[in-house]
Amino acid sequence: MTGGRALGRRFGWLWAAYAVSAYGTGLGFGAFPLIAVLVLHCGPAQVAALAAAGRAVGAVLAVPLGPWVEFRRKRPVMMTMDLARFAALASVPVAYAFGRLGFAQLLVVSVLVAAADIAFRAAGGAYLKTLVPPEHLLVANSRFESTTWTATVLGPPLGGAAIGMFGPVITVLADAVSHLLSALGIRAVGGSEPRPARSGAARMRAADLLEGWRHILTHPGLRPLFFNTIVVNGLIMASEPLLAVLMLGRLGFAPWQYTLAFAAPCVGGLVGSRLARPLAARFGRHQVLFASGVLRACWSLGPAFVRPGVPGIVLVIVVQLGLVTCCGVYNPLLATYRLDHTAPDRVARTLSAWAVSSSTSIAALTALWGLLAALTGPRTALAAAGVLLLATPLLLPRREDAPRSEPTDAGVREAVDRA
Repeated sequence: MTGGRALGRRFGWLWAAYAVSAYGTGLGFGAFPLIAVLVLHCGPAQVAALAAAGRAVGAVLAVPLGPWVEFRRKRPVMMTMDLARFAALASVPVAYAFGRLGFAQLLVVSVLVAAADIAFRAAGGAYLKTLVPPEHLLVANSRFESTTWTATVLGPPLGGAAIGMFGPVITVLADAVSHLLSALGIRAVGGSEPRPARSGAARMRAADLLEGWRHILTHPGLRPLFFNTIVVNGLIMASEPLLAVLMLGRLGFAPWQYTLAFAAPCVGGLVGSRLARPLAARFGRHQVLFASGVLRACWSLGPAFVRPGVPGIVLVIVVQLGLVTCCGVYNPLLATYRLDHTAPDRVARTLSAWAVSSSTSIAALTALWGLLAALTGPRTALAAAGVLLLATPLLLPRREDAPRSEPTDAGVREAVDRA
């Protein structure tokens, strides 16, 4: 899908497993709020708590998982997290079938799935670093990114159709089965994986919990990218519920129009992910990373000016298309930069710390912007988010740093080859 470069059978199975899981997640997108509203008849406060608490509490539970993942073989960890997500999600349709489904179960499941997601991504990034040579990491990350956006384009509309025909619980079941299939795909990757050697103390120490953040905050390139990412992601995600309230409420757009305005522009993510490698090859990775990071902030004020009718839909589609295309270029370059600049013995902790911080900031900013919208109105809150996003390029690194982990990477690849 990206670049036409073959990365081997083992990567092919890993990619296929990721694709199955991504499409399942796309199908199940928005199912929990719908179940809360349509099945359990929950109010706005409970629905908001379900969205925020699941992400925030899941991130807190994931904090000790980073060090735990670091010194274990990554492929079994990934399969375990897939099976944990399968079991948690499958409990929802089972409880529904027996008439025992309640709000507390939805909340617990959302927390467990959020924590397992973070641990899976941490293990997956560390495993990818050992599976793919450094010169091909951008190709691999671009393929994952293109799959994400393809699933985002196709998954929610298909999930919406399935919800309309069978109810919201069926898409949760589909999401659960996708994680089971993902675990089987990861098992099919095969090959031996050397057990990571622990340096220092034999048991996990309190300091290990902070090692990921320590590495990020002391690295001259990762530190600004980290702060830029958590602020940008937090503000973008905090704006989405406000835009939904504005479009579906005050402006009177139909649900299908709202879905179309956000689903169609996701094609830009696929285009951007395909452009990331050729652009980086022509202009340099750092230059493209910086430029795409700046450009993704330039669309931020558009949602505050949405009006009723066709012009409003067109404005949202144009803004989302520009934003998503820039993100499609930026994200694989960022993922590759993180792996290139992190030694193998701290990749899982670094990725876990990054994901925990991102999830926490999204939950906090979503709650804060919801309060701001309640006090000032959704347009004012959207405009405030847009103004702050315009300032986020100031957090991007101005110069390129040489990767620090090349000698260690070579040793890991040799160990994998020998195995």
